[in-house]
Amino acid sequence: MTGMENEVKLTQYSHGAGCGCKISPKILEEILSGSFAMPDHKNLLVGNHSKDDAAVYDLGNGMALISTTDFFMPIVDSPFDFGRIASANAISDVYAMGGKPLLAIAILGWPVNKLSPSVARKVIEGGKSICAEAGIPLAGGHSIDSPEPIFGLAVNGLVDVRHIKQNNSAKAGDILYLTKPLGVGILTTAEKKGILKPEHAGMAAKQMMQLNKAGEALGKIAGVTAMTDVTGFGLLGHLTEMADGSDLTAVIPGMVAIPLINNDLEYYITHQCVPGGTHRNWDSYGHKILITDAEAAKAEIIKSVLADPQTSGGLLIATDPAAVREVEVVLKEFGLEKHLSPVGYFKEKDKMSVLVTV
Repeated sequence: MTGMENEVKLTQYSHGAGCGCKISPKILEEILSGSFAMPDHKNLLVGNHSKDDAAVYDLGNGMALISTTDFFMPIVDSPFDFGRIASANAISDVYAMGGKPLLAIAILGWPVNKLSPSVARKVIEGGKSICAEAGIPLAGGHSIDSPEPIFGLAVNGLVDVRHIKQNNSAKAGDILYLTKPLGVGILTTAEKKGILKPEHAGMAAKQMMQLNKAGEALGKIAGVTAMTDVTGFGLLGHLTEMADGSDLTAVIPGMVAIPLINNDLEYYITHQCVPGGTHRNWDSYGHKILITDAEAAKAEIIKSVLADPQTSGGLLIATDPAAVREVEVVLKEFGLEKHLSPVGYFKEKDKMSVLVTV
């Protein structure tokens, strides 16, 4: 590795970080509210009519094609790790639909007058390494000269049409599981500000590089009624989409149920390590959330955690209580024993989309 590759800090070249770069839900809804009507395609099983993680197209043989794309600016300084994180994040959309990844192509934007090609090569190598872990080829891609580094993938996958999981099909009484802890956005912001505690170094990056492979196996469980992955809109944003799409209210019965990346998130929040994306998220959907019986300061902590933008976050799984044992078997199989405790449940529609009790 050259001296430049050792010294480069990719986050210095980007205004946003990871999934925190996502356009806020409120602005995105305005962008997508155009009046132009797309013609119906009978084979398009999942498309613009829902807020799902990927499009799904019926191939006519009992199988369907899953197609998705995701890309963003650096959330870590290491080029290799950036490639790994961006790739894991993109592939996750296929797992969130219950599918098996098939192949990927790369999306690269690079400031060629600021950063050397050798640094971009390390990003691509990171992407290849995650694709290898997922058992798929990185089969090509496209690149442009851009003001900031950008990397991601377009990914195709396959799924049995009987096993497709969407985020708008949960049922009242369903139990919610989350397969990764929250706090990635807070830790990466603390690192940017230079106040990350030494014992927390690398903690966020390690989590963001973990593939959500359990999604394919969970997709085969009939009692898993809905599934998505938690990314830039935070847990509350993606849970709101699931609740609204299913015409239900989600209940989080206390913060003790929520897995956290470490026990110092409140320390970082009180030291202003809250990403800008958190505020944009809350501005978009805060009116749909009710946090009960919390003092103002405590409510701010709760909002900062639950609306924290996650990059390559965990799967959010809604399951019929009768299928809990099957789900727990799969979670154990994929080393997710720490996430066997439910984080909430769905009930019949109330005035609010999500109710957080304290």
